[in-house]
Amino acid sequence: SQQVIRKHTIMSTEHVVTTNTAKDGPCSGDIGNLPLPPPTHKLNSRGETIVLGIEGSANKVGVGVLRYDPETHTYETLSNPRKTYIAPTGCGFLPKETAWHHQAHIVAVVRAALEEAFLSSSPQQRRVKPEKELSAICFTKGPGMGAPLQSCGVAARTLALMWDIPLVAVNHCVGHIEMGRVACGASNPVVLYVSGGNTQVIAYSNQRYRIFGETIDIAIGNCLDRFARVIGLSNDPSPGYNIEQEAKSPGPKQFLELPYVVKGMDVSFSGILTHVEQLAKNALKQGKITKADLCYSLQETLFAMLVEITERAMAHCGQTQVLIVGGVGCNKRLQQMMADMVKERNGELCAMDHRYCIDNGAMIAQAGIFSLQHGITTDLKDTSCIQRFRTDQVQAVWRAPIAWKHT
Repeated sequence: SQQVIRKHTIMSTEHVVTTNTAKDGPCSGDIGNLPLPPPTHKLNSRGETIVLGIEGSANKVGVGVLRYDPETHTYETLSNPRKTYIAPTGCGFLPKETAWHHQAHIVAVVRAALEEAFLSSSPQQRRVKPEKELSAICFTKGPGMGAPLQSCGVAARTLALMWDIPLVAVNHCVGHIEMGRVACGASNPVVLYVSGGNTQVIAYSNQRYRIFGETIDIAIGNCLDRFARVIGLSNDPSPGYNIEQEAKSPGPKQFLELPYVVKGMDVSFSGILTHVEQLAKNALKQGKITKADLCYSLQETLFAMLVEITERAMAHCGQTQVLIVGGVGCNKRLQQMMADMVKERNGELCAMDHRYCIDNGAMIAQAGIFSLQHGITTDLKDTSCIQRFRTDQVQAVWRAPIAWKHT
């Protein structure tokens, strides 16, 4: 019954981590953005801008608190807890159950983020009311799953009304990009955005993140998730991580030739998924191949396709930096293959680990604070969520209106 499902959804997850979710220290704001105009938003007593970001577009609900220090011109993540809905093995996460999960945990995650950011240091700081320190509430407007997005949107609106501070709507994809740019110090990279719902190669031009290539059917993360379900891999901590571990398990592996589908700058993964599903149902059951063979071959093929279209975008735009963002971006094999390509072009790879590749609240805070600092807030009537919200629909007003140099 729905009540049983809901009870399982709420009770089957562990306690929210409340400390040490932000250990990296300040990051320089000198990444090629436009100079900051005089602030039109509320500052705290020290002249700092602090925002809270809420992310909940898929199976993770995260809240991040981010501070901008005008004296050092740095951005620092003060806290970044998150909670993941993990579906049973063999199942994916559905919008209704995921929304129930987010609704059950959002208050605890917000409290954990605020306590870590403001209440866990000196006795003097414990007397500070967090809502008096915050300049805005940033939240994911889209893209993503409708019900989880709406659940977190309601939480963001509630906090903004309760504390009388403005809202800033953020595009999920742009949040990934801006988090990566700040964390890696990447001023103007070609971006490979790979996640459960998106696969895009992106380059910046004239205040837009232009999509050079993308999947024409399913996202790479969705391909990996569905394949993991076929061969019985766990969803804990994630299907993609367990595929990666299986692919690099000890012992010899057989490389299986799979469809390689690159169409211009676009890629297709649905045919590859069908092919490996058939191999799993036949050759794997017959003992002719192993799970490790399938995982290894699938990773090598998918990642080679992504490296190819990323290299083509680098050549077209004359760029030397590549930034990998999104949940699949923390795969070490993908990073290694991309690093080999970038090295041959005398370039630089910018990559992160699971703390910032996987969906998190700090990335929403990062994109949101850029908007806020350039005078952009979102009226309450415009805070509805959008399931389809493309990366190139956002005007990046914090970046200079320059175009790439074609080579």
